[in-house]
Amino acid sequence: MRKIGLVLGKFSILHKGHQFLIETALSEMDSVYVLVYDSPTTTRTPLDVRASWIKRLYPSVNVIEGWCGPEDSGYTEDVIRIQNEYILKMAGDKGITHFYSSEPYGDHVSVALGCENRTVDIKRETIPIAASAIQKDMKRGKSFVDPLVWRDLIINICFVGAPSTGKTTISEEMAKELGTVWMPEYGREYWEKHQSERRLTPEQLVEIARTHLELEDKALEAADKYLFTDTNAITTFMFALDYHGYALPELHDLARVAERRYDLVFLCGTDIPYDDTPDRSGDVARQIFQRQIESDLLRRRIPYITLTGGLRERMDKVTLILSKFEKYRSICELAL
Repeated sequence: MRKIGLVLGKFSILHKGHQFLIETALSEMDSVYVLVYDSPTTTRTPLDVRASWIKRLYPSVNVIEGWCGPEDSGYTEDVIRIQNEYILKMAGDKGITHFYSSEPYGDHVSVALGCENRTVDIKRETIPIAASAIQKDMKRGKSFVDPLVWRDLIINICFVGAPSTGKTTISEEMAKELGTVWMPEYGREYWEKHQSERRLTPEQLVEIARTHLELEDKALEAADKYLFTDTNAITTFMFALDYHGYALPELHDLARVAERRYDLVFLCGTDIPYDDTPDRSGDVARQIFQRQIESDLLRRRIPYITLTGGLRERMDKVTLILSKFEKYRSICELAL
């Protein structure tokens, strides 16, 4: 007889305790289902994001997305009945033989499913952590969270704009002020090493965008709540058009990834003095490139916030917006 296990939860922050439970089931069962509850009143992280953590970490697991499930918790007769009815609706036809949990509700769920109750680390002695503890102290809880999950918890803020609009300065200073890391523009470092007659080839521009993205993922893993990112693949795409009049297909793809990658996008204004360096082409070119970047943002329908004034004025505006912003919350709500 095949042994089929079921694990369920909200997994508002998937941590090593959850992973220990899933991995125990995988080691003991022929097949494992994980039911992920929607639960919008207790977590802003969308269900499909939380489900994707499990899918990517455990490809052999059968993930069930539990949309519009009951959100009441506890052990009253009504709550137990409602929960059991929902679980039977979602997994009652899967042939479950073992129900895995680290909670007392394993007793009644296993009875409802007519299967064996398999309790794992209910006293949290093997993995002493809970999602609520991580939410209260993200720094301390980071060691209990897989990097793949951690990246999705960080608010990634991108600064865009033409050369000499203060992107690097504000990225670095915001990171210092909020005690986190920033992602430098990889294209500048690459240009200094590899440019030929102040130009880069279409292939080199693809390499810049690809490497910037890889380094940015590493920076997300090192970040604490926020990552301040200096430019992105869309900027590199714009340079390709400026240099060559076209961009290679891979750079088009990387730019499209950038359209939906950032939680907040700030367009740094040209109202600061132009800093003429060897990698730049003059203030007139700056003004033209700025207009092109803004037009491209509008064409891609990327919401953005314009920053003007001195550094402190710009930083104060970013700080104010961040004080109201929550990840996985509509940016439109900031205006209400």
